[in-house]
Amino acid sequence: MISSMSATPIGKSGDIDGSYAWVRLVASVIISGAGGVGLWSSVVLLSVTESHFGVDRAASSLPYTAAMVGILVGNIVIGRMVDRWGVVKPVLLAAVSLAVGYTGSANSTSLWELALFQGVLVGALGTSVTFGPLIAAITLWFVRYRGIAVALVACGSYVAGTVWPPIIQYLIDNIGWRDTHLTIAAACFVVMVPMTLLLRRPPPVQVPVAVGSAAFSGVRPPPLPSNALQVLLIIAGIACCVAMSMPQVHIVAYCVDLDIGAARGANMLALMLGLGIVSRIVFGFVMDRIGAARTLLIGSSLQAVCLLLYLPADSVVSLYLVSALFGLFQGGIVPSYAVLVRDYFPASQAGTRVGLVLSGTIGGMALGGWMSGAIYDLTLSYQAAFLNGSAWNLVNITIVVLLLWFGRKPPLPVPSFRTPMVETPLISRWPGVLSRS
Repeated sequence: MISSMSATPIGKSGDIDGSYAWVRLVASVIISGAGGVGLWSSVVLLSVTESHFGVDRAASSLPYTAAMVGILVGNIVIGRMVDRWGVVKPVLLAAVSLAVGYTGSANSTSLWELALFQGVLVGALGTSVTFGPLIAAITLWFVRYRGIAVALVACGSYVAGTVWPPIIQYLIDNIGWRDTHLTIAAACFVVMVPMTLLLRRPPPVQVPVAVGSAAFSGVRPPPLPSNALQVLLIIAGIACCVAMSMPQVHIVAYCVDLDIGAARGANMLALMLGLGIVSRIVFGFVMDRIGAARTLLIGSSLQAVCLLLYLPADSVVSLYLVSALFGLFQGGIVPSYAVLVRDYFPASQAGTRVGLVLSGTIGGMALGGWMSGAIYDLTLSYQAAFLNGSAWNLVNITIVVLLLWFGRKPPLPVPSFRTPMVETPLISRWPGVLSRS
């Protein structure tokens, strides 16, 4: 039943899985690929930051950690903005914030000043918008192909990780790190603003679609009480990304320590994330066939195996090989969380609910990035850091197994196709405590 309390414009139900939805998907991937630079620029600059400011490895990770914490907070705050007002204004805010944030970073005179620009403008108000909020927004436009749609938008961060590190390393070597930041500022603004024009149409009516996969919204009841499920998904997101952060954040510095060189480390990161794009696309199709929870279990298990393969790898060839496998194995993990949320929670809460869970993944990346640096400072080796990541990965796998165990309920009857269903927007129905209805 269509609510008379709705204050948010509603598009045509035929737009779901339609041609405009795919145009919107392409625009979202481009925006995410440009704005996702905030996830990776500090990684490439880790050794430069360490030498320029004369700090240790843990302290040089501070700008990256600040950016991740900013993205964590931004995913929640901006996610709720998307629930209320749509995604266009937040994306415009992100374009301006990235331009100002990287300009400020270029003129930083201290490590703390650089970390402030990275945390607030680049992270919280910039890159955060191009991650969780964009992923949540695209779930409103797909039902039958929600898994692959979410996976493709999530690929934007890996597009950023594939394209940006070699470019940033080249710019650092040729024009210096300060002018590199100015170049990033201009590129983000020029690419993101025009793409925003393709996101202006309001979200469509949510019409039930008969599909056999878990991607259908509302078919399965939550395996646990809603808030308990939310908390477990957040913890799982933190755990898996503490593990994921070890190679993604420290591969460049690891290669420097092994005398392989920063340039090769940046190329390994690009290879890892480039194959992560392939992985996310493949896992997206898999997700539409077997469901998000099983896909998450497969990806988490393969990631755990690959982390252990890093322990004996200490040559150029072996590190390239293991980095390639890591990219292929872990690409389906983060998109699975967004689809799980949309399996069990209404569209009106998508921005906030998805934002909370994806903030957990970003929090895990931030915690893991710092933790791995601190372990290195204590042991002067990354071996213990890889083992630490594996242990966190086991926590994530345990939670996913529990969700599958408690989720063995039969699906609810598929609703009728004749009556469009529109969920009342968050602004009129969810002023306080999180709830499923």
